[in-house]
Amino acid sequence: MTKKNKIIQFGEDVKGYNIPVLNEREIRASSGIFFLIMLISLILIIFQGNFIMIKFVVIAFLTDFIIRVFVNPKFSPSLIIGRLIVSRQTPEYVGAAQKKFSWKIGIILASLMFVLLVLMNSYSILTGLTCLICLIFLFFESSFGICLGCLFYGWFYKEKAQYCPGEICDVKQKQEIQKTSKVQILIVFGFVAYIVISVILLQDYLSQNPSNLWEILGLASSK
Repeated sequence: MTKKNKIIQFGEDVKGYNIPVLNEREIRASSGIFFLIMLISLILIIFQGNFIMIKFVVIAFLTDFIIRVFVNPKFSPSLIIGRLIVSRQTPEYVGAAQKKFSWKIGIILASLMFVLLVLMNSYSILTGLTCLICLIFLFFESSFGICLGCLFYGWFYKEKAQYCPGEICDVKQKQEIQKTSKVQILIVFGFVAYIVISVILLQDYLSQNPSNLWEILGLASSK
């Protein structure tokens, strides 16, 4: 029985933490892996109408998350790969409870994709939105270290999550280096305006296919 409990569990007992925790660094690495392969799958759909890769990705995604939630995160293939990638980095511990809630959301989304895309072999606005939501969750986790599902945990359970990545669950006074001035905000809006104006003015020019550099320089060998 004791052996089973060591296999079927969620989170690790780490000295100095009063609740089970997980390593956020390997979770972010895992999210980055899934984000990349889902993005490639989406590109194949958009430009080639090829749905084969996304179907395999959905199967892998759902299986991986079922292992995480119902068996043990230690046996999740993507988290194992993530652990290997960040093994030389100091662990960043986060509460396991909110991660479990977040991954349950992932199972719901992946199950919906599995039924619609794999079993029914269909596509619709519903599958597109579900895929987009998954990409947003994965992108925020891998790029910013923000677990959107963990934020929903507090709303659902009406209790404060412990040990959130970057301590975002704790309301704190921002340090000076974290504050954003009005000038910085204006710079961001100015940059967006600059991009929009560039698109409007240079669209015709930039839409032309590039030519061979050696032909432009007159260095191309003549046949």
